[in-house]
Amino acid sequence: MNDLGQDLELRLVRNFTVVAAHQHFGRAAADLHVAQPALSRQIQRLEKYLGTRLLDRVPQGTRLTPAGQRFLPRAQALLQAARQAELTVREQAETERIAIGYVEDLVITAAVRELRRRYPDAEIATRYLSCRDVGALSDKRVDALIARAPLPLAAADDVFTTPLYEEPRMLVVPRGHRLADRPSVTAEELAGEEAAPCPFETADWTSYRILGTDVPPIGSYEDKLELVASGRAIAVLPVGDRRSSLRPDLVTVPIEGAPSSQVVLVSRKGDPNPMIRNLRLVAKAVLTAPAA
Repeated sequence: MNDLGQDLELRLVRNFTVVAAHQHFGRAAADLHVAQPALSRQIQRLEKYLGTRLLDRVPQGTRLTPAGQRFLPRAQALLQAARQAELTVREQAETERIAIGYVEDLVITAAVRELRRRYPDAEIATRYLSCRDVGALSDKRVDALIARAPLPLAAADDVFTTPLYEEPRMLVVPRGHRLADRPSVTAEELAGEEAAPCPFETADWTSYRILGTDVPPIGSYEDKLELVASGRAIAVLPVGDRRSSLRPDLVTVPIEGAPSSQVVLVSRKGDPNPMIRNLRLVAKAVLTAPAA
């Protein structure tokens, strides 16, 4: 018994169960995509290892010997246990990775750095999302999304949202605009102004940003700033968004009485990936509103 000097091969065990199921070497060989002589040799190797015959050839095909009948349920259990062990390891490996999406003006470096420090073996990727990538979470390009609420998600009931922090808003206008030299403005003063939209812009200020039919489609954030700089629109942004400061032809003005912009972490409900929970804890601990 076991004169091959080797351990029991699962491949041979699986091939035996297939032959036992078909009760025919030819059909089993076709199912396994191997040549019938090769399959016969593999079964002979298994029988030699076990020291007993498992299958008898009969005119109709094959049938189990008494030893084969005793071995079959144990062989099936062995294969099931091996498959379960494989799935468990693969599932664990898959859940030790996460793709984190973040929108244009947010900096999530502190959270990513801390997550990598706590989980050095995890595979952590980040994905920068433009204002056109609103479907990145639903189509599973990312596992979690850090953005500003509310988000234009088609199936809001299918996501879990964690608030991270809030920050006030500011007005962005071109130099020479009637509000450019004001120390601050109120929400009421913005009524009737044209605004440059973006899908990731928070939706709770749409009543103060009435769009005109002459405002062209926005292809990028830079296009949005260009539209503002040209005097054709204004922008209402969180104070943490510093990108407009890179243009000398734009100025920012604080807005009094405006609802705050809320930064949130969003993930799919029911996602079993434990790295999402780990990210949530880290993000709540280290991500804070930038200094005004």
